[in-house]
Parts: sequence; structure tokens; C-alpha cells
Amino acid sequence: MSRKKPSILLVEDTPPLARAYRAYLQGEPYHVEHVETGKAAMASLERGYPDALVLDLQLPDMNGLEILKQLHGKPGAPGVVVITANGSVNTAVEAMREGAVDFLVKPFTAERLIYTLRNVLERQHLTRIVETYRTEIDRRSYAGFVGSSLSMQAVYRTIDAASASKATIFITGESGTGKEVCAEAIHQKSPRRDAPFVAINCAAIPKELMESEIFGHVKGAFTGAIGDREGAAARADGGTLFLDEVCEMPLDLQVKLLRFVQLGSFMKVGGTEMRQVDVRFICATNRDPLHEVEAGHFREDLYYRLHVIPLHMPPLRDRERDVLDLANHFLASFAAEEGKAFQGFAPDVEALLMTYDWPGNVRQLQNVLRNIVVLNEGAVVERDMLPDLLLRSAPTVTVHRQPAGQPHTDTPGGIRPLAVVEREAIEAAVQAAGGNIPRAAALLEVSPSTIYRKLSRWEEQVA
Repeated sequence: MSRKKPSILLVEDTPPLARAYRAYLQGEPYHVEHVETGKAAMASLERGYPDALVLDLQLPDMNGLEILKQLHGKPGAPGVVVITANGSVNTAVEAMREGAVDFLVKPFTAERLIYTLRNVLERQHLTRIVETYRTEIDRRSYAGFVGSSLSMQAVYRTIDAASASKATIFITGESGTGKEVCAEAIHQKSPRRDAPFVAINCAAIPKELMESEIFGHVKGAFTGAIGDREGAAARADGGTLFLDEVCEMPLDLQVKLLRFVQLGSFMKVGGTEMRQVDVRFICATNRDPLHEVEAGHFREDLYYRLHVIPLHMPPLRDRERDVLDLANHFLASFAAEEGKAFQGFAPDVEALLMTYDWPGNVRQLQNVLRNIVVLNEGAVVERDMLPDLLLRSAPTVTVHRQPAGQPHTDTPGGIRPLAVVEREAIEAAVQAAGGNIPRAAALLEVSPSTIYRKLSRWEEQVA
């Protein structure tokens, strides 16, 4: 596939000079558009940004700096090269301040124009790569999520790819990993974002009421049905229906859900008329759905109807430094809410947060941070403010040193096993840091959790 030619907008009010500049670029792989006035340049820019703008500052209807000011800071704005007969330093500085990339003083050679444009276009290309990396590869937050770990980047990419479709998404993950946040993100990124998002927790509704919650009922359908009631299926028409903990749904109701998913139609409890709706389904469970199928708790045909696009929410322990990003996010939020002065964590607290397993995942971290903020005062979260559960989980750090007079046995050539060298380096760093693991990690330029894991492993070997 041939690459699209870079586009250049040339703004020059002197026709002979414009013809000369176009001739300079004739052998270059560019598509060049020429206009003579500022008004014509603004009209062209409104239709779409070129890759580069070659702009004469002295135009018959306006100063080129006005165009620069309009473009400065705009997303996707072109790289700008300004041209002027006035080569004063003040003019150059002002143009650069308003976003110009380079500066040409009349008269200039073809080589100068060509190399300047090449540099500007290369800079534009690199800038777009960086922006793509920041917005699509290294996103630190996304649609209600906080976190930049590789496992969460995969979640973000799946949401981006699947949100525009009507295909059913089946979210799996442990309790507290953010399955409902994920479902809402899919809805908000979809064309259905302005329609309702309706969530039903199948584990929280009594079995005898679940059918009515989903499909609604007519007056007199059962004891207590004193009037007609719309269910979640009708309320979600045009939008998204999220069935959380779907594996908890009774088997007899699974048959009716299967028919609803297949046909898009349902009947109210006690009703006689079928109703057609347009609903996008998202389901979630904290169980292994295939295991539930094998155990006879979940219909196989319904599983394959719902399990079109699988999306797994990673546990917090597998999300690298997201733990600290989330902890700082919750700390700032709760401190503002409670009128407290907390601004960060002591280094040993950060290390403990990183090494704890977080069986309750993000929800547990959120609860821990709220507990700390409500019950304590200060600018920094110290170790004695942590709940006992976290303190009991902190690993015991013991450094084993080689007895004097018993050096490690060297192999021929003075080469020693890498594991021995690594252990000596870690133990030396811990000793130099006075037993402070975060400080030792900083000396070694590794994560504190790495040192904790290795010390714990060596303790187990000794035991």
C-alpha cells in the first residue's frame, strides 16, 4: 500500500515567490496547496489540518502571528515554519512562543526550505507516535479506571475494539476487580452511550422475584403485584443490559433469558403479549463459567450465546504498580471528602501495599484507604495507621550473611553463579540501608516488592 503524501499549506502573498517555493519542492514527495491571504489560509485550515504549514508573517489582510495564535495548542495542529523578511530576534522569539517550529528569513535557498520541512515533518511524525503511545498504549487512566499496567492496557484495548459492536461481552474476574466499572465503560464508549445502562445483580435478587426484575410483570401476576411494572429489559431498550453474577441465575429462568437473547423479545410475568426491544447484553461472573456449565449450574447453550467476546479483569496483585496509583487516587479523594490533610504514603507503607495480595482486590484497597483516612490525622500515611490485617501480612526481613572466613566458592575463571551475585547485592543493599527495604530498592533501582519476594523465598529455603 502506497503511503499518503504529506500535505503542505503554503501561505505567501507574492506570486513569484510562491512559484519559486513550489519549484523548490517539486522533486519532493509532498502535496502542496498555495493560498495568498490569511483569510484563505484560515478557510483551508478549517477544512482540515495539513501536515506542515509554511507561513509568511506579512500578509495583506492580517499578520501571520494571528494564524499561529489560532493554531497554538490545538490537537493535530500542523508543524509551522514562518517566513519573514524581517530577521530580528524579537520576531523569531515571538513566532516560536506562539508555536512555530522553525524560522526562515527571505531570501533562502531550496536546500534550506527542503531540509527545514523534512525536519518539521519528522518531528510531527514522532509527536504523533508519542501521542498514540500515551493515548492507546500507555494510558494511565481510562473511562473510570485508574492504572497503566500491561494487564489493564489489554482491557482498555478490548473495550476500544468491542464497544462499537452489539456483540455480547462476557466479563470474568474475581470479586472487587471492577467488572461493573468495565461494563459501564463499554456502554459509555459505545454508540448507545445516550441510552440507558441498566444493571441487574443476579446474586442479590431473590429467585422468585428475579424474572419480574428482568422482564417486569402485569397487575395480579402474583401476590403483591398491585400494578403493572416495567422490568430491566424494557428499561434498557436502545441501551445496555448488564447481568452481573449471571451464573447465579436459576436454571428455569436461564431458558427464558436464552430466548430473550436469541430473539430480542420477552413477555412480562403474567402477561400474554410479546414485546420486542433492542438491547446490548453484557454479562459478568466471579466464577469459572465453563466449570459452572460442567457442574450443571449454567446452561451450555446460554453460555455460548453470551460468551461471544470474553474479557478478563485481572486481580489487583497482577497489576504491578497500579496498586500505588489507585492508593494515591483513593487517598486524595477520601481526604478531600473528609476534610483531611493526607497527601501520600511513607516508603515502608508503599512497600507493604505493593507486597500484600489484596484478596478483595480494588474494593478492598478502597475500603482500607477510607478506614485510614477516617480514623487518622496527618499528611503522610504511616505504618501504625494500617489495619492489623495488612500489618500481619508484612514479611519478616532477615538478612543472612556469609560467615567470616567462608567465602563463596568461585568457579574457574572467577565466575560465580548469578543467583549468588544477586543475593549478595541485595543483602549488601539492605545492610547499607539499615534494613529499610524501600531505600535498598532505590539503591538497586528495582521495585521493593522484588526484594521482599526474594528475601521471603530465601527464608523459606532456610526453613
